[in-house]
Amino acid sequence: MSITSFFQQSFGVLPDIAVRNPGRVNLIGEHLDYNGGAVLPFALNKGIDLALRRIDAEKVRIRSDRFETPAVFGHGERPEGGWARYAYFSAELARELGWWEGGLEIAIMSDLDHGSGLSSSAALCVATLRALRDQAGRSESDVDIARLARRVENELIGMPCGIMDQMAVAVPRPGQALFLDTRSLEFETIPLPKSHRFITIHTGVYRELADGRYKERKEECDVAKAFFGTDDLCHLELEKVKAAEGLSDAVRRRTVHCITEHKRVVDAAAAMSSADMTTFGTLMNESHASMRDDFEMSVPGVDAVVETCWKAGALGARLTGGGFGGCVVALVEPDKAEALVAEVLSQQSAAFVVDGGVSA
Repeated sequence: MSITSFFQQSFGVLPDIAVRNPGRVNLIGEHLDYNGGAVLPFALNKGIDLALRRIDAEKVRIRSDRFETPAVFGHGERPEGGWARYAYFSAELARELGWWEGGLEIAIMSDLDHGSGLSSSAALCVATLRALRDQAGRSESDVDIARLARRVENELIGMPCGIMDQMAVAVPRPGQALFLDTRSLEFETIPLPKSHRFITIHTGVYRELADGRYKERKEECDVAKAFFGTDDLCHLELEKVKAAEGLSDAVRRRTVHCITEHKRVVDAAAAMSSADMTTFGTLMNESHASMRDDFEMSVPGVDAVVETCWKAGALGARLTGGGFGGCVVALVEPDKAEALVAEVLSQQSAAFVVDGGVSA
């Protein structure tokens, strides 16, 4: 069913506008976008379709193909949970900016699992803002939309994320990785390799980033920023951090991850640009070890899937996303992809394939 048909089924009329936004997989560079580092995500073929219509009633009515019960909000409400708040808060921010008035009917269809680390929340925020921008004929750029979507998550949802997810889904380039400087928001695109595939596997471990552990890591990074007097942990000198006195072991290791992960991103972008996928895979493996040991954002169920990928012939495999569950991305030669997937699914009963292989 198309999003237009679903909207008509839900509300009895046709929508004013419909948009689609992809999810994203980050190939390398976790928890760097609020620490001044670089990241390397790419857009998935899966994503969110959203359609909406302006109405006279001062209500925002939201239907999703994933949930039977619709959500209805009045202006100025502050819901503390639930899937619909991402669309609602995005719409409310746009209303406060003068983009629209009255009420809205919104329909959403998604083939992204919430809690998978594939930016379903960012995709929903960006899709809502894009639809309202385009309907109103406004001139805000896609980068402006990404900034506003981050405001929604930071200020209204209470999620202290950086801007990687919003940028990755707001300015996607099919078949291209986005090498993004999260300080300046300058980016370049790098073609995904034709010689290899990136397979995305859900570990079967779901997480809710707003449950506290992501915020805890962010707060530890804030302690390091105050200690070193900089917002850009990724650009500190590694030896200076290792030698610093008066820094807790946990905060030191979080900072070490930021520094070493940023260098891995830069090296990975260079490796992909020169089609050196063996080096790229090694960097992915080193990244997972850093996330597991220094940033402590992995969990046993994720590690088990990563290790199975390694044993099954992946050049590289790592946790992707905010951590504590979600998805693994594996780099594999095409002729080994089917066997790798079969091995993972046979060894890890809760795992399932999200995307069977992205390449250019």
